[in-house]
Amino acid sequence: MLPLIAGLVLFLGIHAVTMRRGTRAALIERFGAGPYKLGYSVVALIGLVLVSYGFGLYRREGWIDVWYPPLWTRHLALLLVWPAFVFFVAAYLPGRIKRVLKHPMLAAVKLWALAHLLANGDLGSILLFGSILAWAVAARISLKRRADAVDLAPGPPQLWADLAAFGIGTAAWFVFARWLHPMLIGVSVWPGQ
Repeated sequence: MLPLIAGLVLFLGIHAVTMRRGTRAALIERFGAGPYKLGYSVVALIGLVLVSYGFGLYRREGWIDVWYPPLWTRHLALLLVWPAFVFFVAAYLPGRIKRVLKHPMLAAVKLWALAHLLANGDLGSILLFGSILAWAVAARISLKRRADAVDLAPGPPQLWADLAAFGIGTAAWFVFARWLHPMLIGVSVWPGQ
């Protein structure tokens, strides 16, 4: 479980630096924007690799059940992750979804983490998805309070952007849930598989 925890500390810790605007500004001033972004990316990547490795190791060797979610929570999780995929795509498009959610990427992460918390009752999943959910909530609160916040959806919302977010997000969700989740994660989530 130690690699999982270390990975979460690195991955979420470096992402938390953006919430501390003074610290971020000082690092950029000291090292420059390019080196800051490179260092940020390297630490985040190392953290992500450790999270993936640590969670895989935990699933193979250290599984600890805390509670046993009912079967219907898996179906609910599958449905909740669908809009998370749509919100993820909407973060990059100038549509009404982006305007309403303000930060659709964080909304996607929160929904994804919540769905996985509902469907998984083991300690490693609670630690992984719970800490990511907590970070996403804290990041959203931080964004609301930031003095340097910018409008991420300038101009009028575009209908094509929402249609594209829905279509691309739905297709990506279907492909991931049906084929990639079992292949990459080792867990079938599609009913009947």
